[in-house]
Amino acid sequence: MKLIRTEEAVGHVLCHDMTRIIPGVSKGPRFRKGHIVVPEDIPVLLSMGKENLYVFELDAGYLHENDAAERLCALCLNDGMTRGEVREGKIELTAARDGLFLVDSARLHAVNAIDELMIATRKGNTAVRAGDKLCGTRVIPLVIEEEKLAQAEREVGKTPLLEIKPFVLKKAAVITTGSEVAKGRIADAFTPVVERKLASVGIVMTEHMLVGDGMDELLAALAAMRERDVDLILCTGGMSVDPDDNTPGAIRRSGAEIVTYGAPVLPGAMFLLGYYENGMPVMGLPGCVMYAGATIFDLVLPRIAAGVRMNRDDFAWMGEGGLCLGCAECRYPVCPFGR
Repeated sequence: MKLIRTEEAVGHVLCHDMTRIIPGVSKGPRFRKGHIVVPEDIPVLLSMGKENLYVFELDAGYLHENDAAERLCALCLNDGMTRGEVREGKIELTAARDGLFLVDSARLHAVNAIDELMIATRKGNTAVRAGDKLCGTRVIPLVIEEEKLAQAEREVGKTPLLEIKPFVLKKAAVITTGSEVAKGRIADAFTPVVERKLASVGIVMTEHMLVGDGMDELLAALAAMRERDVDLILCTGGMSVDPDDNTPGAIRRSGAEIVTYGAPVLPGAMFLLGYYENGMPVMGLPGCVMYAGATIFDLVLPRIAAGVRMNRDDFAWMGEGGLCLGCAECRYPVCPFGR
């Protein structure tokens, strides 16, 4: 830190906030600590009575916080994202489109393990909408060794840490199972819920069939839907271990490769996911999807809609955070479920 004449301050970094008072109008910081003085600032500073300034001197091999934040931002910025202006050494990224937000957790951890660097993101594998905040980047001190940024860049490599995969699946077939519904004894309350959740990721239910609980009926319905112009098939109901619940067996016998039947998530433990040879996903949705505010279906659907092929290990990782707290008023996704 050194004292210099204000007229000689262009290009230097201010050491502290500088308050400007306009009587009867305002009082507040006109220039923030860390601001780099530009030529247009000189008349303003002089009008504030600042004939001399305390400034930082950047030694070789050091960066100002704003320059460092730019380099951290570059490690994150990807297609479908918008960056904000650098403010007090911080840059925020927002989503420019709807999609599935992905974070490379291992590389993000490697950057945040470097002293005095930080990148804070929202949780990965979650749906985002255009305008949603994604992350903030900054360094802790006002000036920082450039080598720390170089180390972060080596850890990350050429591929950004963050990604927004657009939702690519557009058409769904829904098979509603249960003789009580197929025979008109009760109204179908399941399908409207599923339609609403599908719409949240840009998918439209274009095919719908009501069938009983018999294995042959289920197999015929699955075969028929596989011939339709759809991107995924959903079977609602018939997912428990009751004798009449044949949905899991029918999906398996229909030729699907089962990824999982059962998951460490409540509500949603009896969920099923499989894939046909052509890559089309097929899901068996347990009854909780019909009445619970948030279930495993909400955790899985954004990934499926973005064309991400899930595996058994993806479900194993869901156990931590996979317990819904059953709040009186469901605020999902603004809650710890699935986090």
